[in-house]
Amino acid sequence: MSPTVDWTQEAWNKSEDMRALAMEAGRQILSVYSQDFEVTEKADTSPLTAADMASHYIILKGLAALDGPLGAIPIISEEGELLEYSQRSAWEAWWLIDPLDGTKEFVKRNGEFTVNIALIARSKPGSPGIPVAGWVFAPVLHRLYEGIAGHGAVRIHQNLKDGRSGVKKLPMGEPADPPRIVASRSHRSPETDAVIHAVTALFGVGDIVSSGSSLKLCQIAEGSAEFYPRCAPTMEWDTAAADAVCRAAGFRVVQAVDGTDLVYGKENLLNPWFIVGQDGALISCAVEAVRSTQVLSDS
Repeated sequence: MSPTVDWTQEAWNKSEDMRALAMEAGRQILSVYSQDFEVTEKADTSPLTAADMASHYIILKGLAALDGPLGAIPIISEEGELLEYSQRSAWEAWWLIDPLDGTKEFVKRNGEFTVNIALIARSKPGSPGIPVAGWVFAPVLHRLYEGIAGHGAVRIHQNLKDGRSGVKKLPMGEPADPPRIVASRSHRSPETDAVIHAVTALFGVGDIVSSGSSLKLCQIAEGSAEFYPRCAPTMEWDTAAADAVCRAAGFRVVQAVDGTDLVYGKENLLNPWFIVGQDGALISCAVEAVRSTQVLSDS
């Protein structure tokens, strides 16, 4: 692939196609959601349903059908086979998808699950990948988030049943003081609680809201919360699309141990602990809390 491709512009040019693809994947998921379905277990003990695979195949088909450079780049999906790192490390750009993020929330039928589609690109050969565009669709909640570097981020109210739609630029509203904190519904850890305690001790106690899937990052992007600490394992496909939305909306997604930006294209695809927010002092406080937690755990 030519290094002269402007991947953000390509994503912008195909934004309508990508919105439609995310919605079609959502329709496939809802067709399973409305019925009784079987839950099986993958090798890592995480749940798998027919909805995961239906979304996976419709997204693969849709991405391959795109004309131009975006239809020719490789695809990494949580539900697909992973090529050797020696091949992946040479890619200039690739799709990174989680066909159904929040399968546990899907099984619980609480509506807090999403379709995640991200475009990852390297600024130069050998450099880490960064999410330059992302689409996150929560079909039950009728929310479609889009973020494209240099073009901003939006939240689209998209009801699949009646076709009603509305677009709002992100973020919406002013930051709250004290900051509102969003935490994982299914993966809360003692280290996360330690970070939340440190932040609230310094900045005051605001609302603490639990949420599932990549919606936690999207809550930051839309301005309905100010801070999200994640001190528990995630994979690159879990975060990439919503990460792109956050960055396009003007927020940072940083590694909790040093405050540097989260990167993609690692050999094992495992994310380090990370922090999402905008306020520099708040992020610095969280990073120091993580360092203290690690020192205590190592002593």
